[in-house]
Amino acid sequence: MKVAFFYISIFCMTTSNLFSQTNEDCIRLSQDILYAVRTGDSTVTYAEALAGISFEQIMLQLDNEDKKKAFWLNIYNAYTQTGLLENPAWYQNRNKFYKRKFIVVAGKNLSLDFIEHGIIRKSKIKLSLGYLNKLFPGRLEKKLRLKKLDYRIHFALNCGAKSCPSIAFYKPDQVNKQLDIATNAYLKTEVIFNKENNSVELPAIFSWFRGDFGGKKGIIKKLQQRDIIPANISPSFKWKKYDWTLALKNYESS
Repeated sequence: MKVAFFYISIFCMTTSNLFSQTNEDCIRLSQDILYAVRTGDSTVTYAEALAGISFEQIMLQLDNEDKKKAFWLNIYNAYTQTGLLENPAWYQNRNKFYKRKFIVVAGKNLSLDFIEHGIIRKSKIKLSLGYLNKLFPGRLEKKLRLKKLDYRIHFALNCGAKSCPSIAFYKPDQVNKQLDIATNAYLKTEVIFNKENNSVELPAIFSWFRGDFGGKKGIIKKLQQRDIIPANISPSFKWKKYDWTLALKNYESS
């Protein structure tokens, strides 16, 4: 009986340890790794924890849209920073960099493109101006992706360029308020309305992902709703040149 009790105890201890290793708070980890990057601390412990967390826990914990948005925005921004801080030469070939599978979450090797276009933008084809979805997205992508595309994410994702929006630490219970703040701040800084010729200068993001914003009518409506341009007008568009100069550590001041 003592021998049996010994083996049962060892089994319980082992399973308990395994559970504790895989039952990490994944959203907290996404915040921790981003904070470590900002403060210049080592990200190794957090990266290892994110890599080792079980896929089942990811699915259980990211059980609504707000949690998914907060988690994947933090992960995208954190790994863009770590990747380019450690390997600035990667930025010389940006297309290759965004496709590079150097992010490990729950044992899955992911790329920035996969996170942005597959998960956050719900299986959009990258170079389709936001109008086309993938016909056959992979099983992993379908499990992880958001149910609905939120255009505000374009003002929260930082790809390392000077024209990118600043980086914030997203929290599930505040993510919608935070995304509104980020959207308003970026638009008020980057959008220029010219009353004389009824035109509006827009960041290139609106051109690249115009379908995400609902096309021209959708863009105008969103700008009017946020008091960026006057109501009851239909201005012509001018696209501002995107500044791809590498500019890391562009964090929200607050």
